[in-house]
Amino acid sequence: MQLNQFADTAALNTDFAKRLVAILQQAINERGAAYLVVSGGKTPQALFTALSQVDLAWDKVTVLLADDRWLDDTQSDSNERLVKAVLLQNNAKAAKFISLYADTASAFDGVAQVLQRIAALPTFDAVILGMGEDGHTASLFPCSEQIQAGLAADAPAVLAVKPTTAPYERMSLSLPRLLDSRHLFLHLVGANKLAVLNKAMAEQDVPAMPIRAFLHHPVAQVAVMYTEHQG
Repeated sequence: MQLNQFADTAALNTDFAKRLVAILQQAINERGAAYLVVSGGKTPQALFTALSQVDLAWDKVTVLLADDRWLDDTQSDSNERLVKAVLLQNNAKAAKFISLYADTASAFDGVAQVLQRIAALPTFDAVILGMGEDGHTASLFPCSEQIQAGLAADAPAVLAVKPTTAPYERMSLSLPRLLDSRHLFLHLVGANKLAVLNKAMAEQDVPAMPIRAFLHHPVAQVAVMYTEHQG
């Protein structure tokens, strides 16, 4: 784990956007395509706006979410709605987007459809994770019955999750699918998130705080992009 601390969110987002653009450009140069996994919520919105304006061959970039609530993109709590409204604008409108949603009543009924879209994707170029106060990341919730399945070394690329401490069923990339990336980032804002990070680093119980699976991984390196201050 590498902790990168910034004076404020503006400084963090400027640096983060430069890093991501360099990664995506290298992927396009070397392989003709780039794959970026993002997370929803309030934290990355300014970063998304900055990225959307970057001069890049966005038509060669594929974007998908680390997880999403089982809602269609007309619903305000949909991460897909957020990504389309903020990231996939301006220059980034040309990027391809892969949805984690299917038109089924339950996320559990939609797994097969979503898995078809994800299963054949190559190694991601960058994955941007978030972290909840309980140490969950993506929709790998410690409170869910599905946590062991999502953390398993042989887990499929995606799984449906029903958290008991958060609303909505979810569709989430699994631990092994998220780890299959050239670069892993954890994007955190606020002193409370640093406290959670320190707790996660201090102990090894992964199901209790799933973010530990990334932070303590023997091979994967996580770059933590952190600032205490908004603005």
